[in-house]
Amino acid sequence: MSEKLVTVARFEDYLKADLARQLLEDEGIKAFVMGQNVGNVYSGIAGVIDIELQTAESEAEEAREILQAHAQESQEFGEDEDFDEDEPDFDPGQDDEQE
Repeated sequence: MSEKLVTVARFEDYLKADLARQLLEDEGIKAFVMGQNVGNVYSGIAGVIDIELQTAESEAEEAREILQAHAQESQEFGEDEDFDEDEPDFDPGQDDEQE
């Protein structure tokens, strides 16, 4: 039986979503980017794009913590805040489910 996927973050930029996916996979968490085709079709149109980063429900909390820690670390070192929770293109999901 497959485990449910839950959304751990939302993005308006596919590249940032894919970077977040890679960050999680580097930490041993399998992650999936959903909605990248919408991003390709509607790129440049604000408010239309809803790209989701999803993980297994059992790994969702750890994934959110990793993304938050990376955002805080980026702010401390003055780097580009690819996963900054204050930016409109990063939205940590709260138990959004995908069956």
